[in-house]
Amino acid sequence: MAKYIAQRLMMMLLILFGVLTITFVLSRLLPGSPVEMMLGHHPTQEQIEEARAELGLDLPLPLQFTRYISDLVQGDLGKSLRTGRPVLEEVTKRIGATFELTFIAMFWVVVLGVPIGVVSAVRQNSAVDNVARAGSIAGVAFPVFMLAMALQFIFYGQLNWLPLQGRLDAEILLDHPFERITGFYLIDTLLAGNIEALWSALRHLTLPVLTLVIVTLATVTRITRNMMIEVLSEEYIRTSFAYGVPKVRIYFQYALKATLIPLLTVVGLTFGYLLGGAVVVEFVFDWPGLGGFVVFSIAQNDFPAVMGATLVLAGTYLTINLIVDLLYYVVDPRLRVQ
Repeated sequence: MAKYIAQRLMMMLLILFGVLTITFVLSRLLPGSPVEMMLGHHPTQEQIEEARAELGLDLPLPLQFTRYISDLVQGDLGKSLRTGRPVLEEVTKRIGATFELTFIAMFWVVVLGVPIGVVSAVRQNSAVDNVARAGSIAGVAFPVFMLAMALQFIFYGQLNWLPLQGRLDAEILLDHPFERITGFYLIDTLLAGNIEALWSALRHLTLPVLTLVIVTLATVTRITRNMMIEVLSEEYIRTSFAYGVPKVRIYFQYALKATLIPLLTVVGLTFGYLLGGAVVVEFVFDWPGLGGFVVFSIAQNDFPAVMGATLVLAGTYLTINLIVDLLYYVVDPRLRVQ
């Protein structure tokens, strides 16, 4: 096991290096110059040369990359050209919001998607199965940004049940402040015993989480359904039915357990999709996470910020997939003896 983990960690480092290399090169090839953003319009040639030297853009590209990697190893992600603050500080300030949104959405995708997939498989080609499949296809087919705006129109514009955007009501920050410990507002407000702030955080989370759940639920539901249909046709499952084993036990203890390996793989891939989809959702809902930060940074060619955010998101995705791979050994004991 230790050898396997070491191999996977080495692979993660190689993948991260590849991601950084591609992102670095692309950020330098994008049209527009960060110097213009720093100096404004009509700078003098002397100002341009000073700014390029300050940013290291006067150096050859390989040397720029070497310098960036050297700083990165020391924990320095550079300074954001747009805000003037260290990228690590900017990312740390926003990562909690992105992770809270993504983890809660992933939780509901699994909690809802797996049972729906099981029921669809058990009642194959029934009205329940047809409705579940149609809903899944509709969720995937609907563009994320259109779905987000439609939910805003319904639940804020028409019903006025939920807030339009943001992470907390403005008056909460003034009347019911709380200490940010984890960056997850649901946890921080619970630790502070601040019920008003907790309720506000829940209400603001509802629409962005619902958007992510709708667009990703189909993947987990359909994979669970297809794998369950395949397993339910196995001989040992039919024998269990013949012996009178309770159906619930057969479905959720025997059949579902046999689908866990591919299901875990899909969960890991879905989490990666959520990280990417959260960028659009955060932008639409003005969620103060990495999404809006990345969008504005790309638009203004703030390459240190883009590099830092890409590194964090890629590292998170690779870590989740490593955890998924290790869970294979937990759910399937046969892998431990290989």
